[in-house]
Amino acid sequence: MIYLKTKEEIELLRENNILVSKTLAEVKKHIKPGITTKELDAVAENFIRANGAVPGFLGYGNPPFPGTLCISVNEQVVHGIPSDYVLKEGDIVSVDCGTVMKGFYGDSAYTFAVGEIAPDVQRLLTVTKESLIKGTEQAKVGNRIGDVSAAVQRHAEAAGFSVVRELTGHGLGRHMHEDPEVPNFGIKGRGPILQEGMVICIEPMINMGTRHVVFERDGWTVRTRDRKPSAHFEFAVAITKDGPDVLTDYDIIENE
Repeated sequence: MIYLKTKEEIELLRENNILVSKTLAEVKKHIKPGITTKELDAVAENFIRANGAVPGFLGYGNPPFPGTLCISVNEQVVHGIPSDYVLKEGDIVSVDCGTVMKGFYGDSAYTFAVGEIAPDVQRLLTVTKESLIKGTEQAKVGNRIGDVSAAVQRHAEAAGFSVVRELTGHGLGRHMHEDPEVPNFGIKGRGPILQEGMVICIEPMINMGTRHVVFERDGWTVRTRDRKPSAHFEFAVAITKDGPDVLTDYDIIENE
């Protein structure tokens, strides 16, 4: 069932997603060679709690997720568990963050470079973020989910990259994952109609090599089968009569 949100509920979702954006900006300050992903996780948890919210991912699911952040390095696509892994120059790290505050969730992600990265890896990050923006432009009243999905897929594949199919975006509200699913591949004109009051997370997961992935034995981490890098960016977006209203604020992250 798709839950339509009131304007007041969308503002609560915005409040959460602005806090997620601020948390990602705080984490960004610490991303450098020599820090562990577990240390980054502690930064995020402390920041979220200091701002009156609780981590949305901690204890979520089965098995319960053990971290505040999903931190996925290099060939890890999503859902990486914070650990003693030490970031090194040339790594890329996808940081996916969730909050719960005033009964609603925030959920957004950004992939960061650790120091200087290879030009082809930088291009992967650039194209993945562009794919997110292309998809978001289609998140309009009267369009269908397939319009969003097709826009993401078309841009990523035209650049020579591949689109993960086993994982999707989703609705967002009082629950972290609500209907509808928002795939990153699809056909224009297919899928649920976008209606005013829907809030969805659009989150391209784009691979440098094959689209195929492996689910690790820890019950969470997803990596590329060929172990080539993967990038991940995510917006929370409200569907309004005036067009897509992006509740995530990348300016906060990028201007930090």
